[in-house]
Amino acid sequence: MLEKLNGKTRTRTNAAADRRLANRTVLITGGAGFLGSHLCRANLALGARVICVDNLATGRMSNIRALLDDPAFVFINHDVREPFDPGEPVHYLFNLASPASPPKYELDPVATFETNVIGSENALKLAGAKGARILQASTSEVYGDPVVTPQKEIYRGNVQTMGPRACYDEGKRAAETLFYLFHERDGVDIRVARIFNTYGPMMDPEDGRVVSNFIVQALTGADLTIYGDGHQTRSFCYVDDLVAGLMSLMYHEGDISKPVNLGNPDEFTIRELAQIVLDLTHSRSGLVFRDLPTDDPMQRRPDIEHARAILGWEPRIPLREGLTRTIPYFAAELARNSYQAAVET
Repeated sequence: MLEKLNGKTRTRTNAAADRRLANRTVLITGGAGFLGSHLCRANLALGARVICVDNLATGRMSNIRALLDDPAFVFINHDVREPFDPGEPVHYLFNLASPASPPKYELDPVATFETNVIGSENALKLAGAKGARILQASTSEVYGDPVVTPQKEIYRGNVQTMGPRACYDEGKRAAETLFYLFHERDGVDIRVARIFNTYGPMMDPEDGRVVSNFIVQALTGADLTIYGDGHQTRSFCYVDDLVAGLMSLMYHEGDISKPVNLGNPDEFTIRELAQIVLDLTHSRSGLVFRDLPTDDPMQRRPDIEHARAILGWEPRIPLREGLTRTIPYFAAELARNSYQAAVET
């Protein structure tokens, strides 16, 4: 059963907003999540009507609460594993429904796999029925523990099919196949974004990924937990850059049915990230080392030449600047959570 929550009427004024999405409806599955909530705001700013679909398994109402009073915004509480139809035209569909961090998607791996596969099939069927363009939020996890760096879109990956991360990695790979099949068979207008590590405001403090873990630990005085020796690398993209890439990919005209990497190609070791976080938070926390989780990749770095050439897109915000923008958000979240805990006791 679809549960719709419409907010009270509020006038939203933004004279500088691009009105090219006026009279267009954008549906975002996983819209109450970290990336989804940013996409809700970005599309509203362009004049679109936005339908946010989320079952709140990992999405948070706090991410979208400020949008509920906007007459152009609708929230639908729904699990995408079940077929859905908002009962109105849809012109664009961003498919982001899925837990995205190992601690979250490993809680119920079957549900994670089903959300990515069955949920994607339902989203594709809806897009086909509505004549909508649909963008799949895929992931760098489709490359597994890569033996090639940087990772180009033509790289087929090195993925463990039977392991704790497989529910997400293989779920996303299967979803890409479904997108290809619906495009080839039914002519559905598709986009596929392979998203690399992204961070920024609206992340759950209990998200479980390395940036949020380090910032929360540093702010609370806990030692920063490094898995393995810390020499494994990641490439971190600030959320504003990533959302700009997703918007460019969705609204760029022409046939872009093949996957496109979106991420920041600047590469850092986990030890380097830890030190930057300690410096920016002025924390005296130390470092503790734990065993590397099963199938955790040793290196991630996107080749973004495809995105540069087709979209004219590349990240602009370096890691230190992005973390400087992100840390106050986590500090405010921790303070709010502490206050709520105190009130409840």
